[in-house]
Amino acid sequence: MTPDASPAARALAPRANLTTADNPWPLRLLSSKIDEYVARMTHVWVEGQVVQLNRRPGAGMQFLTLRDTEADMSLNVAVYSRVVAAIETGLGAPLEVGARVVVHARPTFWAKRGSLQLQADDIRPVGVGDLLARIEALRRVLAAEGLFDASRKRPLPFLPRCVGLVCGRQAKAEDDVVVNARARWPGIPFEIREVAVQGANAVREVSAAVRELDAIEHVDVIVVARGGGAVEDLLPFSDEGLVRAAAACRTPLVSAIGHETDCPLLDLVADYRASTPTDAARRVVPDLAQETVGLDGARERLRSWLGTLLEREQSGLDQLRARPVMADPGTMVRERSAEVEAGVERVRRALAQTLALAGADLRAEHARLTALSPQAVLDRGYAILRKPGGGLVTSAQDVRKGDLLEGVLASGRLVAQVVGATKPAPGPGTD
Repeated sequence: MTPDASPAARALAPRANLTTADNPWPLRLLSSKIDEYVARMTHVWVEGQVVQLNRRPGAGMQFLTLRDTEADMSLNVAVYSRVVAAIETGLGAPLEVGARVVVHARPTFWAKRGSLQLQADDIRPVGVGDLLARIEALRRVLAAEGLFDASRKRPLPFLPRCVGLVCGRQAKAEDDVVVNARARWPGIPFEIREVAVQGANAVREVSAAVRELDAIEHVDVIVVARGGGAVEDLLPFSDEGLVRAAAACRTPLVSAIGHETDCPLLDLVADYRASTPTDAARRVVPDLAQETVGLDGARERLRSWLGTLLEREQSGLDQLRARPVMADPGTMVRERSAEVEAGVERVRRALAQTLALAGADLRAEHARLTALSPQAVLDRGYAILRKPGGGLVTSAQDVRKGDLLEGVLASGRLVAQVVGATKPAPGPGTD
């Protein structure tokens, strides 16, 4: 059986997972299956943002397009005119594009068009209190991740090569930043990205513009600026996707959203929070006139300091030159030379006196030594007798007849032979 065969001539697969290339479902069968599945779904509460509202005066139904607040997807909603009228009566104002609502609806599938839409029987605007509570819950989550820590803040450049500006189309915030910045520093270049700053496309367009400017090398600082507005108007700048895009930005980022009392989450993650777009202009570029005055003042202070330093050094030099020694430098040499000569003379006299005393002491010691010397005894005619063994002869008993003796005289020596010796007389008391 081939796909060209008529569906009536072949048995169709009872379930989608049983279809094959040779036995496919016809499109009308798939649509009817989807219609049957969707028809079994119950009512559901759905939250979104109104991005399109087609009013049909006198008609029983109104049609609007509801967009997801954090994803690029939308769905058509059909709602009874009386429901819309009741909402607008409660609000005291017409339902407008950009409003955040919750819808009680039942999904329906149009088989002929193959499209899904919601059939709503109740629409309720999301209150400001609810929105602020959600923003606060998100703030706590992001703070716990450290996205708002002061350690992540980068200093802004003193004078950027180029300023990136993200602002609304033909918005006054653009003039506030550009005009005030160029009034402070004429000719400062800008890279400007005009985007939607409220409504359904704001988050996507602002995030894309921040990423684009961050990728430009010569852009040294990025300013995201928007004028004031209601809390609902500033909601895109508290969107988690935009906040994370700002946190991932490598270029220093300045948030200038709304007025000073407004504080969207982008203010917390930015490197600097400006109270207004005008304040952002004052912060990202210096004031040329003020810097010129400061430079002139610094130059004058430097000139004054150098003048004082030169005067002080000149005064010291004049005082030094006024000293007598500087008038006749030889005076110092002559005074020192006289002192050296006097010192040498004192040393010479002290040395001579010391040598004289030492010589007298030497002569006295020499006289004492001479008097005690055996040579002096010999000089008086005495002699010293020594035996051949070297011992001295001190008694006649030390020699015998025939012994040879050496005689040491005052001058020279002799050899003698003992021919006789007389024993010493016994002393008193000797037997």
